[in-house]
Amino acid sequence: MAITVQDFMNMIEANDIKMIDFKIVDINGQYRHVTIPVQQFSADTLTSGIGFDASNYGYAVVEKSDMVFIPDLDTAIVDPFCEIPTLSVTGNAMVIDYPENRPLDQYPRNIVQAAERYMKETGVADTMLILPEFEFHLFDSVGWAVQPNSISMSLDVSQAPWNSAVEGKGCVIPHQKAYHVAKPFDRTYECRSEMCLEMEKAGIPIKYHHPEVGASGQFEIEPMLGEMSKMADATMMIKYIIHNTALKYGKTATLMPKPVYGEAGNGMHVHMLLLKNGEPVFSDDNGYSHLSRTAHYFIGGLLKHISSLCAITNPSTNSFKRLVPGFEAPVTVGYATSNRSAVIRIPAYAKKPTMRRFELRNPDATCNPYLCYAAILMAGLDGIKNQIDPHENGWGPYDVNLYSLSDEEKSKLQALPTSLDAALDALEADHDYLTAGGVFPEQLLQNFISIKRQECLELSAIPHPAEFARYYNL
Repeated sequence: MAITVQDFMNMIEANDIKMIDFKIVDINGQYRHVTIPVQQFSADTLTSGIGFDASNYGYAVVEKSDMVFIPDLDTAIVDPFCEIPTLSVTGNAMVIDYPENRPLDQYPRNIVQAAERYMKETGVADTMLILPEFEFHLFDSVGWAVQPNSISMSLDVSQAPWNSAVEGKGCVIPHQKAYHVAKPFDRTYECRSEMCLEMEKAGIPIKYHHPEVGASGQFEIEPMLGEMSKMADATMMIKYIIHNTALKYGKTATLMPKPVYGEAGNGMHVHMLLLKNGEPVFSDDNGYSHLSRTAHYFIGGLLKHISSLCAITNPSTNSFKRLVPGFEAPVTVGYATSNRSAVIRIPAYAKKPTMRRFELRNPDATCNPYLCYAAILMAGLDGIKNQIDPHENGWGPYDVNLYSLSDEEKSKLQALPTSLDAALDALEADHDYLTAGGVFPEQLLQNFISIKRQECLELSAIPHPAEFARYYNL
């Protein structure tokens, strides 16, 4: 049930709120915020909004860049990280117009809602449920320098294998052996439990948390399935809670895909299923892995567009340091049941018809979740529309370990892009499925590509410490 203005005012009174914090999302998927004293809030705020300059958030708009942010009261929570009692609210960006303001079509939250509307218009489904898995690292310390005379990165975590001689209590974890380790090796259990409790308070049901494979402080928190647009909001809040709770415990958190050389990287695998009138669209006892023909077409759309999708689901140069063989990360364009080496995995444990689904394993949390989830839906809908059969296109099912194939067999497989530049090339060449129904504005995609091209160019110009090891004495 939607929160009314009176409900909101009651929340303010019950929690002795002094400030209202409006969290706005930039093009990269990072929170920015504007805060007002509580006495400045009124029912008029819901229509007149809070002014901001959209150009500073990465949006290249034709109109004047002055926009207004309209809060969505359904997202209101008491911010647990503010000493002064504060209500945190997200919402949508609007173009100032007469007689009524209109949605800024480039704003990520508006895009994910437009994708849901387009899905309903197709008649395929009325609800998309997703479940992103959040892998991250907790370090005791981290530092970096990018200076003319110093290019370096250092991090430390007490239970890492490199501390076996200095940790002093023998509680270190062997390389890549941290999966589900218990205390005393699991040093951050209380920190992660508090993260989950705060997520529950924020209205985000949590399935579990646990140590992941990486011995250098890698962990996972997994929420329950949720509606796509709500899960995009939840993704932002989950990352916010992870970072801030880590600092509270004297740790530093990162969800970057490959922070530790030689260790497993951090993915954000996205499980998905469609419902129509409450009934599962993806379930069929007679289909491969109990999935319907519609589900297979959806998979076909994802696999057809996977190279261009990578620009949105894996939009950092670091993303492609994770997408390499040997670390449980996908590298092959294909699908299979219970196979983590293919980019699409069908979990065998999802036996109930209402839970039958598959997961896309390449995304990571450097993405803007609104753009990521909307793009995934649009690719899948394109597959349904054009009846793209993944088996007929040679994408599987691959019910073998793709890492163990011979070089000759591997050469026959289609691979994911190996760099952000390559993914951006693919997005430039293949994005009509995103602009269908006016969901992704062409201008946003052009601006996104331009921003990411500049990132690639800047990072490629910086000497790397490993280059010194390889080339210094040549």
